[in-house]
Amino acid sequence: MPRWGRSCNATASTLSCPMPTSSPPASRHLSIRHPKTSPSKAPRTMAEIVAGPEAIALGVRLLSEGYLVAFPTETVYGLGADALNPDAVASVFALKGRPSHNPLIVHVSDEAMAQRVVRNWPEAATKLARAFWPGPLTLVLPKTSDVPDANTAGGDTVAVRCPEHPVALALIESFAKPIVGPSANPSGYISPTTPEHVRDAFAEEDLLVIDGGHCRAGIESTVLDLTGDSPAILRQGVIGAHRIAEVLGCDVQVRAAHQAEDEARSPGLIGAHYQPRTPARLVSVDELASAPSSAVLIAWSIESHPAGGALITMPQRLAAYAQAIYRALHEGDRSRGDQIWVESPPSASDDDERAIAEALHERLRRATQR
Repeated sequence: MPRWGRSCNATASTLSCPMPTSSPPASRHLSIRHPKTSPSKAPRTMAEIVAGPEAIALGVRLLSEGYLVAFPTETVYGLGADALNPDAVASVFALKGRPSHNPLIVHVSDEAMAQRVVRNWPEAATKLARAFWPGPLTLVLPKTSDVPDANTAGGDTVAVRCPEHPVALALIESFAKPIVGPSANPSGYISPTTPEHVRDAFAEEDLLVIDGGHCRAGIESTVLDLTGDSPAILRQGVIGAHRIAEVLGCDVQVRAAHQAEDEARSPGLIGAHYQPRTPARLVSVDELASAPSSAVLIAWSIESHPAGGALITMPQRLAAYAQAIYRALHEGDRSRGDQIWVESPPSASDDDERAIAEALHERLRRATQR
């Protein structure tokens, strides 16, 4: 009998999703065993994708035991753990291979839960939460002593947001506690926007992946620091400075993409990030003509590869481009090309599109940095 003593029929086929009957192993991950495994062979551990209400219930039970659970948000899939459990948080860093100076975002179900992890909740935070939550806006505020230092890279602030995804909200509401949720991928690799991306990244790990389909926004949230003299965007996203300024009635700074003093306040500020294993470069439309056939092209302005190689066609609308870019990078990385050429995103036509374009350029610059 496997050490997991109880199964959960979470899909049409029988999937063994048992709960631990003793203390979980040091890795603190879900162990899923296949009932059809030959008795002569040791059961193989692997990540499993599970959907439906049963997945939420199982996820809550696993989180309460200190395990990790991958879950969908509107931005990217997150690697979830109890945000108030230092051991569980440490497991997130260990599984991802994440540097300890790269803080985590704490995900909450509403403003009231956010206030449980924030020491001083200003009026500006209330205005922004009511305008943009649930949604892809992360607020950086002074943390309470309940938040483990590992969450915040040892700093005195915490990054917190309420995700706009029914599965994420159901998981957090049912768990009734905040959940950390960095991207569910090895540190520095392409962010995952489908459950398959997570499963493939952690194929041999004991990890529950809750299926929520493809992520709608497709790139990480805007991170806004509210602890200074004026609001400052530390990481750009689909919510731009102009929209935040409209809500607050004041100017909003946009910090340089990499400032050492901001690293302990916001994730995603380390130089190389979002990178495929295949060498990638960011190119203009004119440079596409010189692409070799061995290069996989990710482009929106051409209909065929000039040298007859592989072409991944991108949408021309910026919002759709943002939703598709990580999926395209994953596809390019799975191809047989020896390099990936990414055409610069389309031009913006208004302030909303400019915010998306700036966020995309920042992600692609890091993804192609060598």
